[in-house]
Amino acid sequence: MKLSIFGAGAWGTALAVALAREHEVTLWARDAALIEALAASRRNTRYLPEAELPANLALTADFAAAAHSGELALVVTPIAGLRATLRRLHEVCGQALPPVLWACKGFEAGSGLLPHEVAAQELPADAVCGALSGPSFAQEVAAGLPSAIALALNHGGEARRLARALHTRCLRIYANQDLVGVEVGGAVKNVMAIAAGVADGLHCGHNARAALLTRGLAEISRLAQALGGQAATLMGLSGLGDLILTCTGNLSRNRRVGMLLAEGRSLDDVLASLGHVAEGVPTARETLARARALGVDMPITAGVCAMLFGQASPQQVVDTLLERAPKAEDGSELG
Repeated sequence: MKLSIFGAGAWGTALAVALAREHEVTLWARDAALIEALAASRRNTRYLPEAELPANLALTADFAAAAHSGELALVVTPIAGLRATLRRLHEVCGQALPPVLWACKGFEAGSGLLPHEVAAQELPADAVCGALSGPSFAQEVAAGLPSAIALALNHGGEARRLARALHTRCLRIYANQDLVGVEVGGAVKNVMAIAAGVADGLHCGHNARAALLTRGLAEISRLAQALGGQAATLMGLSGLGDLILTCTGNLSRNRRVGMLLAEGRSLDDVLASLGHVAEGVPTARETLARARALGVDMPITAGVCAMLFGQASPQQVVDTLLERAPKAEDGSELG
Protein backbone atom coordinates (compact mmCIF):
# COMPACT_ATOMS: atom_id res chain seq x y z
CA MET A 1 0.00 0.00 0.00
CA LYS A 2 1.21 3.53 -0.76
CA LEU A 3 1.05 5.73 2.34
CA SER A 4 1.77 9.42 2.90
CA ILE A 5 2.59 10.42 6.47
CA PHE A 6 2.32 14.11 7.35
CA GLY A 7 4.44 15.06 10.34
CA ALA A 8 8.00 13.98 11.12
CA GLY A 9 7.96 14.23 14.89
CA ALA A 10 8.71 11.20 17.06
CA TRP A 11 5.39 9.44 16.40
CA GLY A 12 5.24 10.26 12.70
CA THR A 13 8.79 9.01 12.26
CA ALA A 14 8.08 5.84 14.23
CA LEU A 15 5.03 5.00 12.13
CA ALA A 16 6.97 5.71 8.95
CA VAL A 17 9.78 3.38 10.03
CA ALA A 18 7.37 0.62 11.12
CA LEU A 19 5.08 0.80 8.08
CA ALA A 20 7.91 1.15 5.55
CA ARG A 21 8.93 -2.42 6.38
CA GLU A 22 5.87 -3.63 4.44
CA HIS A 23 4.51 -0.62 2.52
CA GLU A 24 5.60 2.21 0.23
CA VAL A 25 5.80 5.19 2.59
CA THR A 26 6.48 8.88 2.01
CA LEU A 27 7.23 10.99 5.09
CA TRP A 28 6.52 14.72 4.82
CA ALA A 29 7.75 17.51 7.09
CA ARG A 30 7.14 21.23 6.60
CA ASP A 31 10.74 21.96 7.62
CA ALA A 32 12.87 21.44 4.50
CA ALA A 33 16.03 21.58 6.59
CA LEU A 34 14.78 18.70 8.72
CA ILE A 35 14.06 16.63 5.60
CA GLU A 36 17.58 17.34 4.30
CA ALA A 37 19.04 16.23 7.64
CA LEU A 38 16.94 13.04 7.64
CA ALA A 39 18.03 12.23 4.10
CA ALA A 40 21.69 12.79 4.92
CA SER A 41 21.88 10.84 8.19
CA ARG A 42 18.90 8.46 7.77
CA ARG A 43 18.02 9.30 11.37
CA ASN A 44 15.70 11.80 12.99
CA THR A 45 18.23 13.03 15.52
CA ARG A 46 15.87 15.77 16.71
CA TYR A 47 12.89 13.61 17.65
CA LEU A 48 13.73 9.90 17.44
CA PRO A 49 17.50 9.40 17.30
CA GLU A 50 17.34 5.70 18.19
CA ALA A 51 15.66 4.67 14.94
CA GLU A 52 17.39 4.23 11.59
CA LEU A 53 15.23 5.23 8.62
CA PRO A 54 14.76 2.39 6.10
CA ALA A 55 16.38 2.90 2.72
CA ASN A 56 12.99 2.63 0.99
CA LEU A 57 11.38 5.41 3.08
CA ALA A 58 10.84 8.44 0.83
CA LEU A 59 11.29 11.90 2.37
CA THR A 60 9.88 15.20 1.14
CA ALA A 61 9.03 18.76 2.12
CA ASP A 62 6.72 19.07 -0.91
CA PHE A 63 3.19 18.85 0.49
CA ALA A 64 1.44 18.43 -2.86
CA ALA A 65 3.80 15.66 -3.93
CA ALA A 66 3.15 13.77 -0.69
CA ALA A 67 -0.61 14.33 -0.91
CA HIS A 68 -0.83 12.92 -4.42
CA SER A 69 1.51 9.97 -3.86
CA GLY A 70 -0.51 7.99 -1.31
CA GLU A 71 -3.57 5.76 -1.30
CA LEU A 72 -3.92 6.76 2.35
CA ALA A 73 -3.01 10.01 4.13
CA LEU A 74 -1.91 9.68 7.75
CA VAL A 75 -1.74 12.96 9.68
CA VAL A 76 0.67 12.69 12.61
CA THR A 77 1.00 16.30 13.70
CA PRO A 78 0.14 17.51 17.21
CA ILE A 79 -3.58 18.26 17.40
CA ALA A 80 -2.74 21.96 17.05
CA GLY A 81 -1.66 21.23 13.49
CA LEU A 82 -4.51 18.93 12.52
CA ARG A 83 -6.94 21.52 11.18
CA ALA A 84 -4.42 23.23 8.90
CA THR A 85 -3.16 19.90 7.56
CA LEU A 86 -6.65 18.59 6.81
CA ARG A 87 -7.61 21.86 5.14
CA ARG A 88 -4.51 21.75 2.96
CA LEU A 89 -5.13 18.11 2.02
CA HIS A 90 -8.64 18.99 0.90
CA GLU A 91 -7.40 21.99 -1.09
CA VAL A 92 -4.64 20.00 -2.80
CA CYS A 93 -6.53 16.77 -3.48
CA GLY A 94 -10.06 18.02 -4.07
CA GLN A 95 -12.32 15.20 -5.26
CA ALA A 96 -9.31 12.85 -5.31
CA LEU A 97 -8.91 13.02 -1.53
CA PRO A 98 -7.76 9.59 -0.27
CA PRO A 99 -8.90 8.09 3.04
CA VAL A 100 -7.44 10.16 5.87
CA LEU A 101 -6.38 8.95 9.31
CA TRP A 102 -5.03 11.05 12.14
CA ALA A 103 -2.80 9.85 14.97
CA CYS A 104 -3.00 12.93 17.19
CA LYS A 105 -4.72 12.83 20.56
CA GLY A 106 -6.54 15.54 22.44
CA PHE A 107 -9.14 18.29 22.17
CA GLU A 108 -8.34 21.26 19.94
CA ALA A 109 -7.29 24.25 22.05
CA GLY A 110 -9.83 27.05 21.93
CA SER A 111 -12.64 25.14 20.24
CA GLY A 112 -12.57 22.10 22.53
CA LEU A 113 -13.31 19.88 19.53
CA LEU A 114 -12.24 16.27 19.14
CA PRO A 115 -10.24 15.44 15.99
CA HIS A 116 -13.25 14.01 14.12
CA GLU A 117 -15.20 17.20 14.87
CA VAL A 118 -12.35 19.25 13.41
CA ALA A 119 -12.35 16.97 10.36
CA ALA A 120 -16.10 17.48 9.92
CA GLN A 121 -15.43 21.20 9.49
CA GLU A 122 -12.50 20.81 7.10
CA LEU A 123 -13.22 17.74 4.94
CA PRO A 124 -16.14 16.87 2.65
CA ALA A 125 -19.09 15.18 4.29
CA ASP A 126 -18.43 11.98 2.35
CA ALA A 127 -14.71 11.81 3.20
CA VAL A 128 -13.48 8.49 4.58
CA CYS A 129 -11.59 9.46 7.71
CA GLY A 130 -10.83 8.37 11.26
CA ALA A 131 -8.34 7.86 14.05
CA LEU A 132 -5.37 5.62 14.73
CA SER A 133 -4.86 5.38 18.48
CA GLY A 134 -3.70 3.05 21.22
CA PRO A 135 -0.87 2.13 23.62
CA SER A 136 2.21 2.84 21.55
CA PHE A 137 5.46 4.51 22.56
CA ALA A 138 7.19 5.78 19.43
CA GLN A 139 10.58 4.37 20.38
CA GLU A 140 9.24 0.82 20.74
CA VAL A 141 7.14 0.92 17.56
CA ALA A 142 10.15 2.11 15.55
CA ALA A 143 12.28 -0.65 17.07
CA GLY A 144 9.83 -3.28 15.82
CA LEU A 145 8.68 -4.35 19.26
CA PRO A 146 5.16 -5.85 19.36
CA SER A 147 2.40 -3.22 19.64
CA ALA A 148 -1.35 -3.09 19.06
CA ILE A 149 -3.47 -0.06 18.20
CA ALA A 150 -7.05 0.67 17.16
CA LEU A 151 -8.21 2.08 13.83
CA ALA A 152 -11.58 3.80 14.26
CA LEU A 153 -13.37 5.03 11.17
CA ASN A 154 -16.69 6.61 10.28
CA HIS A 155 -17.30 3.70 7.92
CA GLY A 156 -17.21 0.18 9.36
CA GLY A 157 -16.34 -1.65 6.15
CA GLU A 158 -13.49 0.74 5.38
CA ALA A 159 -12.19 0.41 8.95
CA ARG A 160 -11.84 -3.33 8.51
CA ARG A 161 -10.29 -2.97 5.04
CA LEU A 162 -7.70 -0.45 6.15
CA ALA A 163 -6.93 -2.38 9.33
CA ARG A 164 -6.20 -5.48 7.23
CA ALA A 165 -4.11 -3.47 4.79
CA LEU A 166 -1.99 -1.71 7.42
CA HIS A 167 -1.65 -4.64 9.82
CA THR A 168 1.94 -5.88 10.17
CA ARG A 169 3.55 -8.65 12.15
CA CYS A 170 4.74 -6.32 14.92
CA LEU A 171 2.17 -3.53 14.61
CA ARG A 172 -1.21 -5.18 15.05
CA ILE A 173 -4.18 -3.03 14.07
CA TYR A 174 -7.74 -3.66 15.24
CA ALA A 175 -10.78 -2.14 13.52
CA ASN A 176 -13.24 -0.15 15.63
CA GLN A 177 -16.40 1.79 14.73
CA ASP A 178 -16.59 3.91 17.91
CA LEU A 179 -14.66 6.97 16.76
CA VAL A 180 -15.79 9.08 19.73
CA GLY A 181 -14.78 6.50 22.33
CA VAL A 182 -11.40 5.92 20.73
CA GLU A 183 -10.64 9.64 20.56
CA VAL A 184 -11.79 10.43 24.10
CA GLY A 185 -9.73 7.54 25.48
CA GLY A 186 -6.65 8.72 23.61
CA ALA A 187 -7.11 12.32 24.70
CA VAL A 188 -7.93 12.08 28.38
CA LYS A 189 -5.42 9.35 29.25
CA ASN A 190 -2.75 12.06 28.84
CA VAL A 191 -4.43 14.11 31.56
CA MET A 192 -4.50 11.07 33.83
CA ALA A 193 -0.83 10.43 33.10
CA ILE A 194 0.03 13.87 34.51
CA ALA A 195 -1.90 12.96 37.65
CA ALA A 196 -0.12 9.60 37.83
CA GLY A 197 3.23 11.33 37.52
CA VAL A 198 2.36 13.60 40.42
CA ALA A 199 1.32 10.62 42.55
CA ASP A 200 4.56 8.80 41.73
CA GLY A 201 6.63 11.93 42.28
CA LEU A 202 5.08 12.41 45.71
CA HIS A 203 5.70 8.72 46.53
CA CYS A 204 2.02 8.00 47.12
CA GLY A 205 2.61 4.30 46.46
CA HIS A 206 1.41 1.53 44.19
CA ASN A 207 -2.02 1.37 45.84
CA ALA A 208 -2.60 5.02 45.01
CA ARG A 209 -1.51 4.49 41.41
CA ALA A 210 -3.95 1.58 40.99
CA ALA A 211 -6.76 3.65 42.49
CA LEU A 212 -5.91 6.59 40.26
CA LEU A 213 -5.95 4.50 37.08
CA THR A 214 -9.25 2.89 38.06
CA ARG A 215 -11.02 6.11 38.95
CA GLY A 216 -9.40 7.87 36.01
CA LEU A 217 -10.86 5.26 33.67
CA ALA A 218 -14.27 5.89 35.24
CA GLU A 219 -13.92 9.62 34.47
CA ILE A 220 -12.89 8.94 30.88
CA SER A 221 -15.78 6.54 30.38
CA ARG A 222 -18.33 9.03 31.74
CA LEU A 223 -17.15 11.73 29.37
CA ALA A 224 -16.99 9.39 26.38
CA GLN A 225 -20.55 8.21 26.93
CA ALA A 226 -21.81 11.76 27.37
CA LEU A 227 -20.27 12.60 23.98
CA GLY A 228 -21.87 9.57 22.33
CA GLY A 229 -19.13 6.95 22.76
CA GLN A 230 -19.49 3.41 24.04
CA ALA A 231 -18.37 2.25 27.48
CA ALA A 232 -16.97 -1.01 26.04
CA THR A 233 -14.48 0.93 23.91
CA LEU A 234 -12.82 2.28 27.04
CA MET A 235 -12.00 -1.26 28.13
CA GLY A 236 -9.96 -1.74 24.95
CA LEU A 237 -6.70 -0.57 23.43
CA SER A 238 -7.49 3.13 23.19
CA GLY A 239 -8.93 3.24 26.71
CA LEU A 240 -7.56 0.92 29.36
CA GLY A 241 -4.56 -0.11 27.27
CA ASP A 242 -3.38 3.41 26.53
CA LEU A 243 -4.13 4.52 30.08
CA ILE A 244 -1.97 1.79 31.62
CA LEU A 245 0.93 2.49 29.29
CA THR A 246 0.92 6.27 29.63
CA CYS A 247 0.43 6.29 33.39
CA THR A 248 3.11 3.72 34.20
CA GLY A 249 5.71 3.80 31.41
CA ASN A 250 8.95 5.71 31.85
CA LEU A 251 8.80 6.88 28.22
CA SER A 252 5.58 8.82 28.87
CA ARG A 253 6.08 12.58 28.44
CA ASN A 254 2.85 13.41 30.26
CA ARG A 255 3.76 11.26 33.24
CA ARG A 256 7.13 13.01 33.24
CA VAL A 257 5.36 16.37 33.43
CA GLY A 258 3.59 15.26 36.61
CA MET A 259 6.75 13.91 38.19
CA LEU A 260 8.65 17.14 37.55
CA LEU A 261 5.77 19.24 38.90
CA ALA A 262 5.85 17.11 42.04
CA GLU A 263 9.48 18.21 42.48
CA GLY A 264 8.26 21.80 42.76
CA ARG A 265 9.30 22.94 39.29
CA SER A 266 7.16 25.46 37.40
CA LEU A 267 5.08 24.38 34.43
CA ASP A 268 7.06 26.63 32.06
CA ASP A 269 10.32 25.09 33.25
CA VAL A 270 8.94 21.56 32.90
CA LEU A 271 7.68 22.09 29.36
CA ALA A 272 10.91 23.76 28.27
CA SER A 273 12.91 20.78 29.54
CA LEU A 274 10.89 18.17 27.62
CA GLY A 275 11.82 19.10 24.07
CA HIS A 276 8.57 17.47 22.85
CA VAL A 277 4.87 18.30 23.01
CA ALA A 278 3.02 17.05 26.11
CA GLU A 279 -0.56 16.97 24.83
CA GLY A 280 -2.03 16.41 28.29
CA VAL A 281 -1.36 20.02 29.31
CA PRO A 282 -3.61 21.83 26.80
CA THR A 283 -6.01 18.88 26.72
CA ALA A 284 -6.68 19.12 30.46
CA ARG A 285 -8.30 22.55 30.15
CA GLU A 286 -10.45 21.58 27.17
CA THR A 287 -11.46 18.27 28.76
CA LEU A 288 -12.68 20.00 31.89
CA ALA A 289 -14.59 22.62 29.88
CA ARG A 290 -16.46 20.00 27.86
CA ALA A 291 -17.13 17.90 30.94
CA ARG A 292 -18.63 20.85 32.81
CA ALA A 293 -20.75 21.82 29.81
CA LEU A 294 -22.16 18.29 29.79
CA GLY A 295 -22.53 18.03 33.57
CA VAL A 296 -19.93 15.24 33.82
CA ASP A 297 -18.06 14.94 37.13
CA MET A 298 -14.28 14.70 36.55
CA PRO A 299 -12.51 15.42 39.87
CA ILE A 300 -9.08 14.14 38.82
CA THR A 301 -9.14 16.28 35.69
CA ALA A 302 -10.26 19.28 37.77
CA GLY A 303 -7.36 18.68 40.14
CA VAL A 304 -4.86 18.53 37.28
CA CYS A 305 -6.23 21.82 35.91
CA ALA A 306 -6.00 23.46 39.33
CA MET A 307 -2.34 22.46 39.47
CA LEU A 308 -1.48 23.42 35.88
CA PHE A 309 -3.44 26.66 35.53
CA GLY A 310 -4.44 27.65 39.07
CA GLN A 311 -2.49 28.17 42.25
CA ALA A 312 -2.80 24.67 43.70
CA SER A 313 0.35 22.74 44.53
CA PRO A 314 0.64 19.03 43.69
CA GLN A 315 0.24 18.12 47.36
CA GLN A 316 -2.84 20.32 47.71
CA VAL A 317 -4.44 18.57 44.73
CA VAL A 318 -3.79 15.16 46.26
CA ASP A 319 -5.19 16.32 49.60
CA THR A 320 -8.33 17.70 47.93
CA LEU A 321 -8.99 14.44 46.13
CA LEU A 322 -8.48 12.42 49.31
CA GLU A 323 -10.87 14.67 51.26
CA ARG A 324 -13.75 14.19 48.82
CA ALA A 325 -16.88 12.68 50.32
CA PRO A 326 -17.05 8.89 49.77
CA LYS A 327 -19.34 7.57 47.05
CA ALA A 328 -20.44 4.22 45.71
CA GLU A 329 -18.19 2.87 42.95
CA ASP A 330 -20.82 3.76 40.32
CA GLY A 331 -20.52 7.41 41.38
CA SER A 332 -23.78 7.62 43.31
CA GLU A 333 -24.05 9.17 46.77
CA LEU A 334 -23.88 6.88 49.77
CA GLY A 335 -27.23 6.66 51.55
